[in-house]
Amino acid sequence: MLLGLKGVLPVSTFLSKAILDFFIAFGIVLGGAMIGGIGAVISLQPPTQTMLDISGKIKIWALAAAVGGTIDPMRVIESNVLDGNLSPAVKQILYLISAFMGAHMGTELVKWVCGGGRG
Repeated sequence: MLLGLKGVLPVSTFLSKAILDFFIAFGIVLGGAMIGGIGAVISLQPPTQTMLDISGKIKIWALAAAVGGTIDPMRVIESNVLDGNLSPAVKQILYLISAFMGAHMGTELVKWVCGGGRG
């Protein structure tokens, strides 16, 4: 059950993993940019531009880390589609979309906080 509270509807394992993938990717981008900004201040570089650069560069890594950190999700898609079993492949694609949305929202939040991504 969601948060283990009485009276709250249970969340399916699919939805639970999709939500986790979203927030893991979001947190990786946001945390990486924030910590990178601190490093930029310490090294006397412009933190705003550094945070924008980091958030753009780390987006794909956040996506990979959120869905498992390896190429295995792609193998699941490939093997299931080739075998004609589409349900697991569709789930993996939806997990990837969820993680991408989290990483993208993290990047957009960093751009918003840093003033719109001026270069």
